[in-house]
Amino acid sequence: MRHLALLSLALAAGPALAENAPTLQACRAITDAAQRLACYDALPLPSAKAPATSAAAAAPTAAPAAPDPAKFGFEAKSVRAISADSIDSQIDGRFDGWGPKDRIKLANGQVWQIADDSNAVMNATNPKVTIRRGLMGVFYLEFETSNRTAKVKRVE
Repeated sequence: MRHLALLSLALAAGPALAENAPTLQACRAITDAAQRLACYDALPLPSAKAPATSAAAAAPTAAPAAPDPAKFGFEAKSVRAISADSIDSQIDGRFDGWGPKDRIKLANGQVWQIADDSNAVMNATNPKVTIRRGLMGVFYLEFETSNRTAKVKRVE
């Protein structure tokens, strides 16, 4: 009998709670991205017993910052939500190639170390390079005039 009373109270309160909760259509109509996200966050989940009501959900959130090229490759050392897929630069001066554990300084000031056992002999002056993000936090050094690549990690 007691369970029946609790069930009837929950059923009676359901429509009242639903009237105060935002709907998908109401959230879709919001043009400000931060307010729209807060609206979606405030939607009650089907398995939830009560709608989510918190000051954090109602407060607008700041848009994520654009990726900083100076931090490219250091994401594992700092928490970042957004980052670039690659960065272009060049190696100033004459470049003869690389071997395991060699460090390569780019024109943008970044220093990358060879992280695999690869080696290559090259004869290039001011070669243009791309550091490309691979799977699972791996980075690859690619040369514009060569099909050779090396697995690298950022050290400076």
